Parts: sequence; structure tokens; C-alpha cells
Amino acid sequence: MNSEPANRRTFLKSGSTAAAIAIAAPAILVRERAFAANTDTLRIGLVGCGGRGTGAAGNAMDADKNLILVAMGDVFEDQLNQSHAGLDKQYPGRVQVPPEKRFTGLDAFQKVIDADVDVVLLASPPGFRPQHLRYAVEKGKHVFCEKPMATDGPGIRHVMESVRIAKEKKLNIVAGYCWRYSYPQMEFFKRINDGELGEVLAMYGTYLTGPVKPMQSPEQRKAGMTDLEWQLRNWMNFTWLAGDGFVEQCIHTVDKMMWTFGDKPPAKCVANGGRVHPNYQGNIFDHVTATYEWSNGVRGVVAQRQIANCYNDNSDYVLGAKGKGWNGWTNSMFKNADGTPGWRYRGEKPDMYVVEHQYLYRAIRAGEVHNDGDRMVTSTLAGIMGRLAAYTGQEVTWKQALNSKIQLVPEKLSWDMTLGIDPLPMPGKTKMA
Repeated sequence: MNSEPANRRTFLKSGSTAAAIAIAAPAILVRERAFAANTDTLRIGLVGCGGRGTGAAGNAMDADKNLILVAMGDVFEDQLNQSHAGLDKQYPGRVQVPPEKRFTGLDAFQKVIDADVDVVLLASPPGFRPQHLRYAVEKGKHVFCEKPMATDGPGIRHVMESVRIAKEKKLNIVAGYCWRYSYPQMEFFKRINDGELGEVLAMYGTYLTGPVKPMQSPEQRKAGMTDLEWQLRNWMNFTWLAGDGFVEQCIHTVDKMMWTFGDKPPAKCVANGGRVHPNYQGNIFDHVTATYEWSNGVRGVVAQRQIANCYNDNSDYVLGAKGKGWNGWTNSMFKNADGTPGWRYRGEKPDMYVVEHQYLYRAIRAGEVHNDGDRMVTSTLAGIMGRLAAYTGQEVTWKQALNSKIQLVPEKLSWDMTLGIDPLPMPGKTKMA
């Protein structure tokens, strides 16, 4: 008998009922001996070869030196080729993706997942995430799943079912909420959840920056380009694909707000938002400020703006009964109620994008289960809830967001389809439905 496939697949599918890896002791993950439980080569497949997908593949190979990329897929051949060339140059000998394992088209994700991979990296536009995640877990693959996990209510309910299936199969899922794997933030929020600031009274998070990928002008649309290709080339500007900037980018701040409050769902949300600058045919807001309220009356406010030439800030401000907390790009710290300095992070700061992959591969090699599914669903739904409140101008409850029937993502896609563009939402007129 040929024992090699059995050896590799047995440990990948065996799993255990052990608890998820303890976040309180992250330092073990940066040492090579953390992977000593099993030294077999892991085979990964990449779905979505844009900037974030290419970056995720690189982060994976930095996290685990005994890992090879064996399959890649994207809807666009030019994007796939560019990604492959860059990764092959950066990781010589470890990008083993022959032409027949480079897949293009709307079904490329299926071909990658079916290509004898152990782990799949899902990094396509989030509108596709529910479909891609379901196929991956049904096929028994471990998953790195970029944020957010859906763009609408039906999509997030689909993801919830996929998480349930993954748990039953004891599959690992690491979510691309990268701040959850940043050492300063891990310590910052752990101390808050442990009560060091006392009862949390309020939280204010900011995601004030420029546009990530501005919409192309109609003149830039090439002759013969179909509606679907045009929207996919400009995916961050369409709600069905991106979920709005509040859900696609600012979701990190929403996630940190949820972290502050122990990942407990808020009771309700109100929001203001709109679009200041024209976006040609796109239909997302360029600013949203959402106020979430929990059942005990505490509030979390998330301010998002993606407009060029404005004041930028990406921080989290937490007010507690015993003091204040500030969390930013450069550091995390507390201040006591009397104004004197409190705790300040002074430890290591490894690349959080690599650390999240270290958690994934360590769990696989140890035969353990590390599944971010529940909190990745909760944070994504909180983002969708904020967008619904901003678009409609109404107060939106958690139950309304969870049960929303607004389906943004078309059920069937084809390159030659007529794909209309929903008008820009108008608060007070756009319906919750």
C-alpha cells in the first residue's frame, strides 16, 4: 500500500475535541518547534488572486516553512498570472502551480478546492464568500477565510450553517480579522474583558481614511466589457460584492468594538451616512457613523469615512469605570481614572498577518481545532446591521439584521448577463425589507 496519502490526509482530517488554542499564550507560535507535532508538507490553494489574496498566500508561506502553493484560481487570467509571477519570485521552489492548476472563470474556486489541497485561502470579493466557504467545508478542507464573510442577511445565514458543518467535521477556520492576532491588541482587549478598566461604559472606534480603490470612470470601460466584468473589476464600489466600505474595510473597527464588549450582539443600531463625492456608477456610501446599543444601555460608536484629503485616524477609544484605553497602530495603553499612566504594551510586535496563519497551521499539525466561525459571523453581521441602519435611516435591531431578506448577491451569474446597478440608497426612502 502507498502510505503517503493516508499519512497526510489522516492527520488533516482527524481533528480532536481539544479546546481552541489559548490566545493568552501567543508567543509559542513564532517558534519553529510549535510545528513539531507533524512535519508533513501542507498543500495550499488560493482562491482570489488580488492584492489581499496574494498577500495571504505569502503570509501563509512565511508562517510555515513546510508549506507549498499547489493551486490558484481567479475570475481573471491577468490577475492570476500577476499573482503567480510575484509569488514564484518571492518563494522560489515553493510555488508549485503548473499551468493546469491555474484556474480562471466563475467556477475557478471549485477547481482549486478539488485540486488535492489541504488548506484553501478564500480571498475573493466577500459577496462570493458564503458560496466558497460552503464548498470548502463540504469538501473537508481547512480554511483561511478573509473578512468579511458575507454582504447580506441571506449570505451570513449561509455562513452560519457552514460554520456548523465545519464544527461537525472538526475543521479549522481562521478568519481574516487580523487584529485578533496582533499581540498588542490581544493584550489590550484581554485586559478590558478581564475588567482592568472596570465596567466598560462606552467605546468609540474610527476608520477614517481615503478610498481603497476608487471607481473607474465610464470612459475607462473597454469596448465589449460585460456588465459583470465591469463590476468585478471595480468590486469595492458595489454593495453586492463588497458590502459597502463600512462592511468591507471598516469591519475591522466593528470587530474591535465587538471584542470590547465580549462579542455579545448589540440590541439595536442607528446610523447616519451618505455619499459626498460622485462615484460614477458605484452605489456605496463614502461615510457612515453607526451607534450600537447593548441591552444594558452601553453604546459603541463606529465612525467610518473613506474620502481623500481628509483627517485620518484608525484608533479605538474605550471608556471604563476605572480608566480609559487607547488602541492605535503604534501602541496600546491605559490611563487611570485620576489621569495617571496605567498599563502600556511593551512586548513583541510580530506581523499579525503572519501570526493568524501560524495559529491555523499549528492547529492542523497538532491535530487540534481552531475555529473562528462564531465571532467572524457575529462581527460581519454587526457590520451589515450598521449598513442597513445607515442606508434606511431606521433603527435596526439585531434580530432584524439577522433575519433580513434583502439579498444583494444574484443567485446565478454569467459573463454575458445583464446586471443592473441598484441606485444609491436614500435614508428615509430605502426600505429595510
